Amino acid sequence: MDAILNTAKTWLTDFFDPEVKKEVQHLIDNDTEELKDRFYKNMEFGTGGMRGVMGVGTNRINKYTLGKSTQGLSNYLKKTYSNEEIKVVIAFDCRHNSDTLARTVAEVLSANGIKVFLFSELRTTPELSFAVRHLGCHAGIVLTASHNPPEYNGYKVYWTDGGQIVPPQDGEIISEINSLSFEDIKFEANDSLIETIDKEVDEAFITESVANGNFNAAGKDDFQIVFTSLHGTSITAIPEVLKRADYKNVTIIEEQAKPDGDFPTVKSPNPEEPEALSMAVAKAEEIGADMVVGTDPDSDRLGIAVRNLDGEMEIVNGNQAMILMTKFLLEKQKEKGFKGNEFIATTIVSTPMMEAMAKAYGIEFKTALTGFKWIGKMIKDFPESNFVGGGEESFGYMVGDFVRDKDAVTSTLLACEIAAQAKADGSSFYKKLIDCYVDYGFYKEKLISITKKGMSGAEEIKQMLIDFKENPVSSVAGSKVKWIEDYNTSIAKNVLTGEEKAIDIPKSNVLIYETEDGTRIAARPSGTEPKVKFYISTNTKLEKAEDFKKVSKELDNKIQDILRELNLG
Repeated sequence: MDAILNTAKTWLTDFFDPEVKKEVQHLIDNDTEELKDRFYKNMEFGTGGMRGVMGVGTNRINKYTLGKSTQGLSNYLKKTYSNEEIKVVIAFDCRHNSDTLARTVAEVLSANGIKVFLFSELRTTPELSFAVRHLGCHAGIVLTASHNPPEYNGYKVYWTDGGQIVPPQDGEIISEINSLSFEDIKFEANDSLIETIDKEVDEAFITESVANGNFNAAGKDDFQIVFTSLHGTSITAIPEVLKRADYKNVTIIEEQAKPDGDFPTVKSPNPEEPEALSMAVAKAEEIGADMVVGTDPDSDRLGIAVRNLDGEMEIVNGNQAMILMTKFLLEKQKEKGFKGNEFIATTIVSTPMMEAMAKAYGIEFKTALTGFKWIGKMIKDFPESNFVGGGEESFGYMVGDFVRDKDAVTSTLLACEIAAQAKADGSSFYKKLIDCYVDYGFYKEKLISITKKGMSGAEEIKQMLIDFKENPVSSVAGSKVKWIEDYNTSIAKNVLTGEEKAIDIPKSNVLIYETEDGTRIAARPSGTEPKVKFYISTNTKLEKAEDFKKVSKELDNKIQDILRELNLG
């Protein structure tokens, strides 16, 4: 506790604003537990950059923690590009303080002699990724906490390729940040280096989104969409993209159309949560719409609901949406002719069905750690290869490589194209998904998230993962565990034969069991939230579409058995 108290006292110097000093002193005098949580560690970069609760302290998002990160980034940029005019583009979302924090970040960069392009108002994360290359910038920053609760904010850094920073750059930037004290931050802006941007970049981004997501589907005049931005940034892009792609029947949920950092109409602005789409789904049922699309606050994730076999609206999960979008893109590529350099990609905790589909098409399949930065890195690392599309189970997808992060704007258009064409052909989005199960195997997944907040929560999460590793189960749902993949040691071991294989992707705190029947169970801590996540994947054959409901129920029952066995149910 002495170390925490000493750290807190460093925030009582005259460098810090009077109200900050007052709050720190109050915590020292009156609230030891809160003081601990705010100062027991420094805010760190995770899989999604820097993200946390806003407030005073080293373990909070505020002008000083972001300022220090920006100062470290500035120093790194100046070392890396010592003989160039350095340029950085900044966007921000709908969250509380995003605009003012974005301005602070711009001011610190400009104080270091760096040219800044700052969006005039909130914009989507995919537009920021696009803008990095469009404007010829060395880096990009977006102020966002994605789908986290209202008290959160964050900061993601992008590099010259438009993708998020990855090793070794992230470590080098962190070293720069860690070498600094707060007093090293240059807050005195050079306003002549800050340029406001909006319409010109918007136009370029929307044009590219339509070019990449529009396949001239039939049946658009007869296709009804309900769209919700969940109080976030996608209202600045998706309605216009759909309009330019000739979708005329788009109903926007007006109660959720206004950007609002309190997200007043939802418990969580996360399209992974069914509740977030409930208002849109109710509207779709009321008007007989074909599809619902909802996006998270920074518009990199999308949730989709479509009519199931009984004509009711059903939310499809991220794995299902990814499968159908990738299948559609592969069919379009096949029509043009494969050149032999195409690949699709996903993450180690997403559905193995992606690999089965890649094999069926005879194209390369790549897998990465959780987080789209790793898929973006693949595109950069293999410039001779052609990225067709790819995604992850957490409702993110990327169409082609004009954006280098998950992109709900273009993906929304692509989903509508698939569904409109299917309806015109006498089928549906849902039936097309079942066809994929017949062709490549019926894979069904389930995600379990367990939240553990604060300092003690972090320790509990750590212990849960140690237990999962050190006390492995020998079988799951009657099938023997065959492989244990430990991404911390980069070794996959066949526990039945003793064979070991190297895992050729960066180390990460992930452990995966795979059984003889292909069931997979992965465990990992979230990189951006106080959660531990368990991913269950089961599969079987689906001989014909007519058996879908029966086989689906069998897989549901198997997943429930697994959850009970692992004490996760």
